[in-house]
Amino acid sequence: MIKQLARSIREFRRSTILTPVFVVGEVLLEAIIPYVIALLVNDIRDGCSVSVIMSYAWKLVLFSLLSLLFGYLAGIHCAKASTGFARNLRADVFRNIQRYSFSNIDKFSNASLVTRLTTDIQNIQMAFMMIIRTAIRAPLNLIFSFTMAFIMGGKMALIFLLIIPILGGGLLLISKKALPIFRKGFPMYDALNNSVEENIKGIRVVKSYVREDHENKKFRNDSANIKTIFTKAERLLALNGPLMQFCIYTVMLLVLSFGSKAIISTGGKALDIGQFSTLLTYGFQILVSLMMVSMIFVMITFSEESCQRVCEALNEKSSIQSPDNALKEVADGSIDFNDIIFRYSVKAEENVLDHVDLHIRSGETIGIIGGTGSAKSSLVQLIPRLYDVSEGSVMVGGKNVKEYDLTTLRDSVAMVLQKNVLFSGTIAENIRWGNKDASLDEVKEVCHLACADEFIDHMPQGYDTYIEQGGTNVSGGQKQRLCIARALLKRPKILILDDSTSAVDTKTDALIRKAMRDYIPETTKIIIAQRTSSVEDADRIIVMDAGKINAIGTSEELLKTNAIYQEVYYSQNRSDSDKEVSVSG
Repeated sequence: MIKQLARSIREFRRSTILTPVFVVGEVLLEAIIPYVIALLVNDIRDGCSVSVIMSYAWKLVLFSLLSLLFGYLAGIHCAKASTGFARNLRADVFRNIQRYSFSNIDKFSNASLVTRLTTDIQNIQMAFMMIIRTAIRAPLNLIFSFTMAFIMGGKMALIFLLIIPILGGGLLLISKKALPIFRKGFPMYDALNNSVEENIKGIRVVKSYVREDHENKKFRNDSANIKTIFTKAERLLALNGPLMQFCIYTVMLLVLSFGSKAIISTGGKALDIGQFSTLLTYGFQILVSLMMVSMIFVMITFSEESCQRVCEALNEKSSIQSPDNALKEVADGSIDFNDIIFRYSVKAEENVLDHVDLHIRSGETIGIIGGTGSAKSSLVQLIPRLYDVSEGSVMVGGKNVKEYDLTTLRDSVAMVLQKNVLFSGTIAENIRWGNKDASLDEVKEVCHLACADEFIDHMPQGYDTYIEQGGTNVSGGQKQRLCIARALLKRPKILILDDSTSAVDTKTDALIRKAMRDYIPETTKIIIAQRTSSVEDADRIIVMDAGKINAIGTSEELLKTNAIYQEVYYSQNRSDSDKEVSVSG
């Protein structure tokens, strides 16, 4: 795990190495200063001159300034290394998430991925910062101070060793109890983030149903759960303080007792005042170092689960990969589903798609209709390999989709999904997702074809109008038309519209379909719709039912032969039929 995380240090390796180097210099000087002070005290006791005192003073000033400089440089490089490491780690995780297939994404919740990219990496950054500075400083200070204490105080310095097994055993026991609690706590952060994300996305629904109190209660419950679990863990970690205080006061009491006795009983021969004062100073430094060790222990314990969670996101490999020697060109927009079976999970007991056999010619317009849960969207998501089939094969341009380079395949397919997504940025920037190099005239052309220019031209800033995150400042129908324009700009070999004109009126729907026929006549067009009017002019209509193809034919043929299509058609056109009956009567 450490080796994997360390790969994200990269260009900040120099600062990562220099930080402990400067820390060594800082600690060494801090260890020397009390020794010089002890020599000064002894010389003053012996009646030295002012010039001797001044020479000591200059040395102490110089050592102090050098120690300050090393501490400053260590802090600068530590900040640079830790923030840079966190930036790289965040980028590495985000880049790996971009490679995930839909099945990989299904494994993690959105809120969990956000927590890993924010809270968890922040914890790792803090731990890294402590490791390269404090975790170097504390042990070195401990070693140097103990060495100098032994030089100055002799065997009396061994008193400091008494606290090591007490402190070590106590910290180990606390860690063993606290770590499992932290493991339970982090998924609760995911639940809290999920609650916030869900509430913000659905804030209009919350307000329209006056459910603010319900959402507040749900948020308070999630917050209370986090508070309870982390309070329990922090109570255990809080035992570090009393444990450290016990060790500190015990050691200081022993040093003062035995040191005072040694001075008095030997008349200062075994231990003089200068040595004793220095021994106390080193003792204080040793105990401060032990407190630092305790802080490091707490931070590392807290961040260990974060490290596991981030590494889990880094180690997740996409279930869909480009093959070796992948095909780099799609010949045409023909599509073949060869007796496919599809399940979202290998553990699933039922098939989502069951023995689907379908062949679509390049340039053909196909309508797909069926009830909710009939697997219409699942079928088309297999074309650009958002998912892979469980059995059978999907062919595009006469080749199995698994033979293509993923970028090549997906560049040849444009999808307008049920949930239309716009990103924060201008209208023009959103449309150019279809072709980042498109000119403004090309952007305007596709917006005209998608009937989006009708509302864009009335906006104060036109194509420079800023779209809020998720497209919250445009209506559902406007969002759909912008997404269709974005897909048209791609000029794909296959265009899939997944119920993407449901929020526009039938007249606009018809204009968009006509524009597609004229603008991209050679493109294979697949239109999933709930309205029969959206697909009735298609070359063929596929009726889906429970993951199977129920019927295939033109609108006229299906009206004569297929009960499902008849039911949908007449339920949507009953008012017109009633009028005709009334007139003829």
